[in-house]
Amino acid sequence: MEKMKLKMIYSDLKPDIEIIENELEKALYSTSHVLNDASLHLLRAGGKRIRPLFVLMSAKFGHYNIDRMKYAAVPLELIHMGSLVHDDVIDHSDMRRGRPTVRSQWNNRVAMHTGNFIFGRAIQYVSQIKDPKAHQILARTMVEICNGEVIQIEDKFRLNQNLKDYFRRIKRKTALLIESSCEVGAVVANVDPAVTMRLKRFGYYVGMSYQIVDDVLDFVSTDKQLGKPAGSDLLQGNITLPILLMKDHPKIIQFIERASKGIVTEEERLEMLQIVRNSDSIQEALKVSDQYLAKAMKEVEQLPEHPTKKKLRDIALFIGKRKF
Repeated sequence: MEKMKLKMIYSDLKPDIEIIENELEKALYSTSHVLNDASLHLLRAGGKRIRPLFVLMSAKFGHYNIDRMKYAAVPLELIHMGSLVHDDVIDHSDMRRGRPTVRSQWNNRVAMHTGNFIFGRAIQYVSQIKDPKAHQILARTMVEICNGEVIQIEDKFRLNQNLKDYFRRIKRKTALLIESSCEVGAVVANVDPAVTMRLKRFGYYVGMSYQIVDDVLDFVSTDKQLGKPAGSDLLQGNITLPILLMKDHPKIIQFIERASKGIVTEEERLEMLQIVRNSDSIQEALKVSDQYLAKAMKEVEQLPEHPTKKKLRDIALFIGKRKF
């Protein structure tokens, strides 16, 4: 049902999204059988293709041409995919979207090379864009994502972090890539600079909301819905907003100590989930997400009149209220 809602929002862009999908498959082809299989394994695991969607929607406010826009949309998704492969190595994750991760199916070395290969393909696609500003945006984005990955390692199981640490981390982890999707789409389509800035800010606010909701869903969804054990973030040492809002709870402190040693039992995981689900932290975290969403809506309201305005509003609401 949720996926159907998303498809309805961008139904008029379906032919262009299919072009992007075909281009992604072409981009991930390698003469190395291992790299080819590992990359396509990740692609065929699916995904909402949110980033290419934001590229195309932002471009609608300028000179839209799918043959040009694909060189902006494809690398944004490739950067996202490459970062997922690296994340799974950092987090020792065995499952993603209900399927074995690249590191689980092969090994950490293959996963790291696969992520690097995907990043390399992203750079190749970007090179087809003539505007140097688009190159600068994507280069900065990739640098910040890599910084964010290392910071995430440093922050693992660290209970003395604060909200500023968390927001800075999720900006690099998620919001920056959605912000860049909106900005690059606008830049390549020659959108008015003032409108481009509004789209960029919209992308940032939506990205922050998106990641907070994602962090909440990790606790409130079932294992089946997530395609991995609920509470995986905390098991792997990632201290997200719901936990930061209740980090002084003695049971949570004890759980994190045991998780850091890798000795958490299934019974303890289920108990932790109940404690978090029954706390106020879930609703408090969603309130923060809603605040970012409200800021995103203000940016949309001030965009020029265009049919895409409603679609941006709809997709932002979908992201902020999604259940998967």
